[in-house]
Amino acid sequence: MDSIATDRFDTSRFEAGRNRLASLAYRLLGSAADAEDAVQDAFMHWQAADRQRIKVPEAWLTKVVTNLCLDRLRSAQARRERAVGAWLPEPLLDGDPMLGPADTFEQRESVSLAVLTLMERLSPLERAVYVLREAFSYSHAEIAGILDITESASQQHLHRARRRITTARRGGGEADPASARRIVEEFLAAASSGRTERLVALLTDDATAISDGAGLTEKLLQYDTAQRIAAIARAGFKPTAAKRRLAGGTSAVHYALVNGAPAILFVPGGQVVGAVTFDLTGGRIATVRGIAAPSRLARLNEAWRQHEPDTPLIAQW
Repeated sequence: MDSIATDRFDTSRFEAGRNRLASLAYRLLGSAADAEDAVQDAFMHWQAADRQRIKVPEAWLTKVVTNLCLDRLRSAQARRERAVGAWLPEPLLDGDPMLGPADTFEQRESVSLAVLTLMERLSPLERAVYVLREAFSYSHAEIAGILDITESASQQHLHRARRRITTARRGGGEADPASARRIVEEFLAAASSGRTERLVALLTDDATAISDGAGLTEKLLQYDTAQRIAAIARAGFKPTAAKRRLAGGTSAVHYALVNGAPAILFVPGGQVVGAVTFDLTGGRIATVRGIAAPSRLARLNEAWRQHEPDTPLIAQW
């Protein structure tokens, strides 16, 4: 095989595993844009390597991507960005290959916005061990080889990561899809009509809400009582001429699944300008996230343009 044919063959091998590598990087970084950059950097490493000496390309590339992501998590810039209270995981529309694998509950939970947020409390090594074990089912021996640590250290990192996430995790198990949609539809109806008492009833007693302020604020806005969240939702969901101007026109409001969780999307003219996601527990809403910064919605918008949406919950908002 000549060098050109070899390069084409090796590029094909890399591309065959690109989605898996991107899914790994997204779980580690919580950002689709950063994950794409990490995978592209890994491709450059792949191109520069003596590929004839790489016995198991999948294992080699997994190690490269994982360590590139760890470098990013440890960087001074990343620490600044994630410490100032302006960081949220980047939401992805269900069906996006960057969300896979999703065969088990643990795999689906590891890519939820709730767990991606909680993983910010972990050290980079704890995060890597947790993702490699929970989402990709690597053995501790394999993780030790990827991260250049001992098997015992891998087990300890996983134990600490699971404990921290379980302690802070709110909610249990997966919501029934029909029930989840009904709860979100009720929330939208109550918020749009200003029914505060119904909104409070839909929220858990310790509900929280997080918003990026329609993408206009540097720091996240956080609310921590059901009454306060209800008041903010009632004000935020009431359509006005000013909100329509800010959104770029009259929106259709669609139900969707984002990172496996129920969500509503505000879509004027085919462009998603806002996403509100919900974490449910015990038939009520535990967490509401409002995301409208264009940079956080870029990949979701790409997927939405290729998506055939259902009939909107509200045709003209």
